[in-house]
Amino acid sequence: MTARNLDSGDEGSGEPARDSAVEAWASIRLTLREDLGEAVFKSWIDPLILAEAGEGWIRLGAPSRFLRDGAEARYGDLLREIWRDHGAARVEWALAAPQAAAARRASEPGPAAKSAKSSAPGGKRRVVPADSDDVGPLFEAASASAAAGEEDPSFLSPKLDGRFTFDNFVVGKSNELAHAAARRVAEADGAAPFNPLFLYGGVGLGKTHLMHAIAWEVKRARPERRVAYLSAEKFMYQFVSALRYKETINFKQQFRSVDVLLIDDVQFIAGKDSTQEEFFHTFNALIDQNRQIVISADRSPTDLDGIEERIKSRLGWGLVADIHPTDYELRLGVLQMRAEAVAEQYPEVEIDPKVLEFVASRVSANTRELEGAFNRLLAQATLVGRPITLEMARQILQDLLRSYDRRITIEEIQRKVAESYNVRLADMLSPRRAQSVARPRQVAMYLSKILTAKSLPEIGRKFGGRDHTTVMHAVKRIEELREVDDELDEEVEVLKRLLEG
Repeated sequence: MTARNLDSGDEGSGEPARDSAVEAWASIRLTLREDLGEAVFKSWIDPLILAEAGEGWIRLGAPSRFLRDGAEARYGDLLREIWRDHGAARVEWALAAPQAAAARRASEPGPAAKSAKSSAPGGKRRVVPADSDDVGPLFEAASASAAAGEEDPSFLSPKLDGRFTFDNFVVGKSNELAHAAARRVAEADGAAPFNPLFLYGGVGLGKTHLMHAIAWEVKRARPERRVAYLSAEKFMYQFVSALRYKETINFKQQFRSVDVLLIDDVQFIAGKDSTQEEFFHTFNALIDQNRQIVISADRSPTDLDGIEERIKSRLGWGLVADIHPTDYELRLGVLQMRAEAVAEQYPEVEIDPKVLEFVASRVSANTRELEGAFNRLLAQATLVGRPITLEMARQILQDLLRSYDRRITIEEIQRKVAESYNVRLADMLSPRRAQSVARPRQVAMYLSKILTAKSLPEIGRKFGGRDHTTVMHAVKRIEELREVDDELDEEVEVLKRLLEG
């Protein structure tokens, strides 16, 4: 018999077979809901629809490749056995439009239509497969995104930010290595060129932008590849959820089947021993399969406190790229790009180039604050109708500019510490290791770390070109001494209050 699409509404000899298949599928769904459990059912069976039926065969449709392949791998044998009892010797699998799947499920008979136990001839109960507990709520996000109609949803991903692409990333001396490496990883068509790629830098310097850009480029160029982008915090919560619902096998399969794994802010798993253990094994499994891994953090691998040494070692295996604080040229480039976008969207808004130069020179912490300042000016222009002039910028951004004027510099810290300990500033920056000089130097390094946004390598350069490990040692040493030496603790606290004004 010729197959008939169940949405077609064709009349004729195929109608009884179709009606019988629809009724059987409703019964089968009820049985599987009871036998597999609600969580597993919603994750794997509920998204499926009966797409077509013919004499002796049926075709099940899934809204995404991930759901189709996963359901067939886990429950294909079980479904074939069940359908054989209903006269369908062959079960086929296909993709179905998410909208069609939602409409089909809405039209299928509800739980009251039949008793679950009567789905098989003679009321025979189905045996749940031994591995049925290795799936569950972890997959609800993926199922939901597919059902929502998203095109090629990223496996385990939140929605990627459309602004964060390579085309919108301004390249400068401070980030050119990180950008070039991210590009190479995103465009690689074979073996992973840098594995892992480790990006690190301070807040608002572009780490997340580059990770989103990698994901976008991979999805654009090779949509068949599975890309997972998530924060380390979400990785931890997913793992905790897997432990809670006894889904650790499913968790492992889920993360170890991706082609590109991007983990943001890995420092958040510091001190989380169980999560680090799972991260370690996931990392090894993907590396062994030559799958690409991209990691970001606020510090280099060697400086990640609370992270196991074996993980630090592996994070440094590939390429470690530092994103430095922005320089004036880069900040100006970011503002000019924003101004060009505004000119297209709001042609009536005029921005004096001197305003961009002024903001770039005064707002220097990171691109996030820079764009925040620009948005404040844009809001005044579009909502209040004020022209963006230099005078207007000074007035609107006066609170932000005052905060920058009050910001503590490393040079200021060095001067204040040298005065307090009665040592020469030149000695503190010199290679001298005498206790009378070494202790004030350590205090100054410690205060530079806690009172400024500078990275350890930057602080080291300000102290006579010292290595970042020297700064890290100084910070740890002062932290330890403050716990046991009340006099030193008081000295450091007084200096901190003086510097904060």
